[in-house]
Amino acid sequence: MKTEKQNKNREAGFTLIELMVVIIILGVLAGLIIPRVMGRPDEARQTKAKMQIESLESALKLYKLDNGSYPTTEQGLKSLVEAPTAGNLPRNWRAGGYLEKGKVPKDPWSNEFIYVSPGSHGDFDLTSLGADGEAGGEGVNKDINNWEIE
Repeated sequence: MKTEKQNKNREAGFTLIELMVVIIILGVLAGLIIPRVMGRPDEARQTKAKMQIESLESALKLYKLDNGSYPTTEQGLKSLVEAPTAGNLPRNWRAGGYLEKGKVPKDPWSNEFIYVSPGSHGDFDLTSLGADGEAGGEGVNKDINNWEIE
C-alpha cells in the first residue's frame, strides 16, 4: 500500500529540471518582448496626444452645439472648463463644463495645446508641438495637428 501512495506523490509535482526549463523559456521571452515594448515611449506619447486632441475636438463640438459658435482664440480651451467672461459670451454654457476632469489637459510632454479659432484649416486649429515644444520638427519633435489626424 505504501508503494502505491509513494508513486502518486512522485507524479504529483514538478521536477527541478522542468521548473528550470520553464524559467529559462520565460526569461528568453521576456528578453525578446520587453525591449520592443519599452523602446516605444515616444510613439505612445504621440498616440496619446492624438487621442487628447480628438477628445478636445469632441468637447469643442459640444460647446458649439450649446452656444452656436466655438470659443475664440482669446477665450481658448479654458472656456471648456470655465464660462468665458469676455468676448463672445456663450448663451447656454453647460454647468460643469465640457471636459470630464474639469481641467484642460496638457499634452504628453507637459506643454499646453495651441488653439486657434477661426483656424486656417477649418473652424479651429488644435496643435501639440511635440517633444521639443517648438513649431515644426521631425520624428518625436513633429507637431501633431487636428487636421492631420485621420
